[in-house]
Amino acid sequence: MKKFNPALAISSVQELSLERGVNPSINDSATFTFPFGQTMTDTFHGETEGYFLYSRHWNPSAFALCKSLAAMEGTEAAWVTGSGMAAITCALLQCVQKGDHIVASMTVYGGTFAFLSNYIERFGVEVTFVDTTNLQMVKDACRPNTKVIYTETMSNPLLRISNIAELRKIADHAGAKLIVDNTFSPMIFSPYKLGAHIVVYSMTKFINGKNDCVAGAICADADFINSLINVNNGTAMLLGPVLDSFRATSILKNLYTLHIRMQQHSKNAMFLAEKFQKLGMKVTYTGLPSHIDHKLMKEQMNDQFGFGGMIAIDLGTAEKANKFMEAMQNKGIGFLAVSLGYFRTLFSCSGKSTSSEVPEEYQKEMGMSEGLVRFSVGLDSDIENTYDIIHAILKEQNII
Repeated sequence: MKKFNPALAISSVQELSLERGVNPSINDSATFTFPFGQTMTDTFHGETEGYFLYSRHWNPSAFALCKSLAAMEGTEAAWVTGSGMAAITCALLQCVQKGDHIVASMTVYGGTFAFLSNYIERFGVEVTFVDTTNLQMVKDACRPNTKVIYTETMSNPLLRISNIAELRKIADHAGAKLIVDNTFSPMIFSPYKLGAHIVVYSMTKFINGKNDCVAGAICADADFINSLINVNNGTAMLLGPVLDSFRATSILKNLYTLHIRMQQHSKNAMFLAEKFQKLGMKVTYTGLPSHIDHKLMKEQMNDQFGFGGMIAIDLGTAEKANKFMEAMQNKGIGFLAVSLGYFRTLFSCSGKSTSSEVPEEYQKEMGMSEGLVRFSVGLDSDIENTYDIIHAILKEQNII
């Protein structure tokens, strides 16, 4: 069976703008005209094609991006939002109602954890956090009212890999939807092809790759996307987290270089991870055979795109981590900043930043040290020199 290639799938989506420009046109209209009154009525009911109602529902720029995202994921449809959290929260809220239950990974992004642990309970929805790499634990957590199993393909920040196919079996048995956040590993994994019902992204990260906007995406079958934007009860339609046309067009252009960028991110990350390992450091990288989920990742990943650009090293204490990151920034290695997928290397102490919403007892249960430094490795063309500088810092600070 031929393996799915998301890069080729994106390239198959080719449409000329009305002006016949090679780049997509930006349509910044908030509202759109109809030739007949009945056409407007039919569009309100979702019974037309090629017509646009209002930019909170669809607009041509967002629609063009969605077609390419759906091709990349192998889904029937997609919808784009003004942030990754908007994508995550809309997808979750569309699947549950008062009295329902969610089983979620305890190693999710901090904002997702906060939404699930602190916010969604306002709507009478219960959440059980488990280690989703432990399939028996997931099974045991499911209840008759479980409607969603939520996980990340590659967890933030511990880089554990979910077994999507097995989680889908559990979800089907429970009558639940499997929602997978693939932000860390676009193209490397195709979660929908592996069995996820719904795939969500923060496009702020690798997909856009420039850290010049915030955006999100939801990829799924046409029925689910249509339900999201239903004018009467669609979560995305009624909450209104629409992505701006200018940003949608910009992201679409960046999407066509994603496969090249993922290859370089992966190449550089592998180089650093192997060097750190040779130094005897406590390093986590999915491309290393020593990684606990290395075999599972190889079974699920697409060819050609590597193991990703994310590395974690454990320096033991937050004090050591901060001193190390400050020195790296001062030496020009990259930036002490949250987020990921940028062309420069970004590093942060996850337990004190992007995962700070996760209670300390959960962090300990997850195995997250307060000295864990998460690297989003950039597109450096001189990664050998980058490593030499990092190596010097490690020696200066008596880390090695």
